[in-house]
Amino acid sequence: MKTSKMNHPNEGVKCVVNTCHYYMSGDHCAAQQIEVQPRNASNSEQTDCATFMPEGQLS
Repeated sequence: MKTSKMNHPNEGVKCVVNTCHYYMSGDHCAAQQIEVQPRNASNSEQTDCATFMPEGQLS
C-alpha cells in the first residue's frame, strides 16, 4: 500500500515499530492511512500492517 507521510501524527494510531518510515517519536504513526490485512484473520497474530515500509526506503 502506498500512502503519504504526514508531518503530524495520525491521531488514534499507536505504532511502536521504530524501524518504519512512518514512525514518529512518542510511538505515533505519520501515515496518512493504514492497511491491516489479511481478510478473515481470526486473531492478532494472523494480522500484519501492509503500510509498513522500512526507514530509509523511498516512498
